[in-house]
Amino acid sequence: MSSDNVREETLRRMITQYKNDLMRMCCAYLKDVALAEDAVQETFVKAYKAMETFRGESSEKTWLMSIAINTCRSMHRDRWFHFVDRSVTPDALPLKAAKAEDYELMEDIMNLPVKYKEVLLLYYYQGMTLQEISETLGVAVSTLSKRLKKARESLRRELEGGQHHE
Repeated sequence: MSSDNVREETLRRMITQYKNDLMRMCCAYLKDVALAEDAVQETFVKAYKAMETFRGESSEKTWLMSIAINTCRSMHRDRWFHFVDRSVTPDALPLKAAKAEDYELMEDIMNLPVKYKEVLLLYYYQGMTLQEISETLGVAVSTLSKRLKKARESLRRELEGGQHHE
C-alpha cells in the first residue's frame, strides 16, 4: 500500500473515530454549528497535511483536539467572527446528554470564560486527563488544575444561586 493510501485510510479511521468528539468541542467553543462543522473539516485537512509529522508523543485524540482548538481560536480571532450570530443553544449541539439539568449545565458551561470552558469540556465531555489537556492546550497541569477548580466553583455558584461568572 502506498504512503498516500495509508494516510487516506488513517484519515478515514480518524474521522470515524473522532468526528463527534471534535464537533462537540468546536460547537461549544464557537457557539455556532455551521462554524463548528467548518472547524472540524479544517481540523481534518490540517491533520491530513501534518500526518507525517505526528510522532505519537501524544494520543491521536489529543493531537486532533489541539488542532481543533487552535482552529477554533483562529476563527474566533478573525474580525468577521464578532459579527456572526453565535446564538446556538445547547439543544443544537451534538451532545449525549438529554436531561433538563444537563441542558442547563451545558448552557452555563458555554457561558464561562474560554479558559474555563476549554478545560471543562476536555476533561468531562472528552474524558481527557489533565496531562492530555496540558499537551493539547500547551498549558501547565497545575494551571489547568486551578482552572478546573475555579470553573467548578463558578458552575456551582451559578447552579445554586444564579450568581454571575467572573
